[in-house]
Amino acid sequence: MHDLPKSFVHIRLELAREIGHPIGDTEHGYDILAPLLPDGFIDGDLATKNKDKCRVRRFRPDEEDAIGKLLRGPGGRWIIDYDDAKSDDDEAGFRFGQEKFVLGEYVSIKEDDGEMHTFVVISVDQL
Repeated sequence: MHDLPKSFVHIRLELAREIGHPIGDTEHGYDILAPLLPDGFIDGDLATKNKDKCRVRRFRPDEEDAIGKLLRGPGGRWIIDYDDAKSDDDEAGFRFGQEKFVLGEYVSIKEDDGEMHTFVVISVDQL
C-alpha cells in the first residue's frame, strides 16, 4: 500500500438500522480503499487514474467476503464491480459522487439483492 497516493483512505461502512435490523448490523458492511478530497468527497479523477487500486470488500454474516473494485462509470455513476466478466453482480453506490465519506454520515448501496440499503460511515483512516 506504500505506492498509493496520499489521499487514499480506508473507509468502513456498516449496515444502518432498517426493517429487520433495528440496531443495524456490524457484521454486514464494506471496507473501501479510495481517495478522498479534504472535504470527504471521493476524488473521482484520482480514483479513475488509480482504478485498480480502488478496492472493496463486502462482508456479511455467514457469507464468504466478496472482493471487488470501486469504479466510476458514465455520468459519474459509481459501481462496485466484483467480476470483470459480468455485470449482473455489480452493486450501485447511490449518489456516491455527492456524498461525504466522513464519520457518522450515511450512504446507500443498491446491493446484489436489488434492494437499496443504508450504511453508516464507521471510520475513515489514513493509510
